[in-house]
Amino acid sequence: MARSHHRKKHKQHLQQFKHSQDVVADKPKNKSSATWVFGIAGAILGFTVSFFASGAILWVAAGLIAGSFAGYLIGRRIDDQKN
Repeated sequence: MARSHHRKKHKQHLQQFKHSQDVVADKPKNKSSATWVFGIAGAILGFTVSFFASGAILWVAAGLIAGSFAGYLIGRRIDDQKN
């Protein structure tokens, strides 16, 4: 009976490229990052605090922007610590 596993392998000159497709890919980026969560939470907190503190639209807008920016920075710092 023939022993196929003892035969000489075909295309020996191409066997060195056998695993050329096996490349370790970068870690996929997490879509649910803390940057967005803290940015939105900061915007809501900044809006509510400035609305109840002054009630003027100018200060409410300033509180909204300041809260979202602060939340974004906090979330970005948390994301940097995870990686």
